[in-house]
Amino acid sequence: MNKLIQNCLKINKLNNNLQIFSKNYHILRRNYCFKSDLSLEKIYPNSNLRLYTPAPPQPLKDDKFNGYIPLDKVEVTYSRSSGPGGQNVNMVNTKVDLRIKIEEATWLAQKTRERLAELHKTKISKDGYFIIKSDLTRSQQMNLAYALEKFRRYVREAEQPVSKELSAETVEKLRRRQEKASRERLMVKRYRSDIKSGRQAPTIHD
Repeated sequence: MNKLIQNCLKINKLNNNLQIFSKNYHILRRNYCFKSDLSLEKIYPNSNLRLYTPAPPQPLKDDKFNGYIPLDKVEVTYSRSSGPGGQNVNMVNTKVDLRIKIEEATWLAQKTRERLAELHKTKISKDGYFIIKSDLTRSQQMNLAYALEKFRRYVREAEQPVSKELSAETVEKLRRRQEKASRERLMVKRYRSDIKSGRQAPTIHD
């Protein structure tokens, strides 16, 4: 009789625990869990939080570069980086080699392409590819972003208007400024040399 009562009490206790768990089960669900104030649903309440590729921006006036680089027109290769970085350097291809065919880059203005080839002759291969290498970080995505941003900077520099020829007065002023800087540099160098020579121990001949 005692065993029967004990079994009934165990079953009753088990049923009570199940009821308590079923009542509190909604606390463990995602819809009722704690969310930080910095969660995406609170920062962007009206967004569906779906990943999508935005449309390319509209071209600017006068065929100026708008910062958009079509990745399907760019060749990107990855390789091992050099320098420190532990085993990550030996296992992950983080170095980025960005190649852009200048002649086929129709998304750039013709004048910009010509000016770009004139300013950066050493960065263009025999096949006409503008080559940019980046191994600044140990992240593949960061190196790719850095290489693309570097090319954007080169394009914007090529779009700047060509400076006019300097006048004779300006050339003479720059020449005098350069001579003054050279004299000051030699004076500092001579002063440092005297200090170092004074630190040496005296010899027998002295």
